[in-house]
Amino acid sequence: MSPGEGVILAIGPADELVRERLEVYGPYVEVAADDRHAIARHLPDTVAIAARAAAVIDEAVISAAPRLRVIGRSGVGVDRVDVAAATARGIPIAITPSAGTRAVAEGTFALILHLVKRLGRATQLVRDGAWSGREDLTLGDLDGSTLGIVGCGRIGRRVAEIATVFGMRILAHDPYADRSGVDAAVTLSDLPDLLASADVISLHTPLTAETEGLIGSRALIDVKPGAVLVNCGRGGLLDLDAAYEALCDGRLSGVGLDVFDPEPPQHHPLFNHPDVVLTPHVMALSRRAWPLILAEMADGMAEVLAGRRAPHVANPAVYERPEGNTT
Repeated sequence: MSPGEGVILAIGPADELVRERLEVYGPYVEVAADDRHAIARHLPDTVAIAARAAAVIDEAVISAAPRLRVIGRSGVGVDRVDVAAATARGIPIAITPSAGTRAVAEGTFALILHLVKRLGRATQLVRDGAWSGREDLTLGDLDGSTLGIVGCGRIGRRVAEIATVFGMRILAHDPYADRSGVDAAVTLSDLPDLLASADVISLHTPLTAETEGLIGSRALIDVKPGAVLVNCGRGGLLDLDAAYEALCDGRLSGVGLDVFDPEPPQHHPLFNHPDVVLTPHVMALSRRAWPLILAEMADGMAEVLAGRRAPHVANPAVYERPEGNTT
């Protein structure tokens, strides 16, 4: 398309880097994710949507934007984007699968180490002047323990790489994983066997109809007593009621959450438990990773607007259509 032909709509907080790379294609307009009226007002002229995590790009939004050429997502999760509607219109959804991988994997281990080494309880002992309480504080070890990774995509594989340095045995569950793409140190497993064997369980699968509520009451029946559970995937993967029950009865010894459903979450009794650590979906927002994520999203969108293919899309079927992008 020619520069300046339509609106670049940023839904959610904008960023100067994205603005600089895309405003050549049209006016760059920022609107709040919850301001449906402002979104609707700009959609008739919108050629590109830059969507932050809170943005909902449903069929109504897509159908109200007849000139829409590309949707960009700052991340890899597209559970808030109607992928089928975008694909039916031939609209690529540019995602950022590479930029945040290392930061999220590091954040995963930050949560794991906090829980396994009981840092929350240890901190409280020092604050309370209860030094002798350390004798009753049982710290775990990563060396020689088993890590169960649910979802063996880029982040899951990076978590596995880090785990080998700690001397962990690694199990992974992913029905779509190709053995050739998994490190030799990783043993593929079904979910019940993984839950029964893992000392640490780490969730990294996308949220789909198949994975929603994947770790609930039934799954946690099989969990190894005293396991630590960390979720840096999507909030909807984990049933918080079931996790809280498992934590209270000792099936779990700790829970770490960086993701929630919805976001921001409503308060849950789990949040008050001393063996829970919570972070507000920030593990990809490190000083190094966040600019890389924004650049990867903006560059992918710019490729589409320039008439080329985005390198990473959530709906590759748009490039299998014989007629290509019809918008």
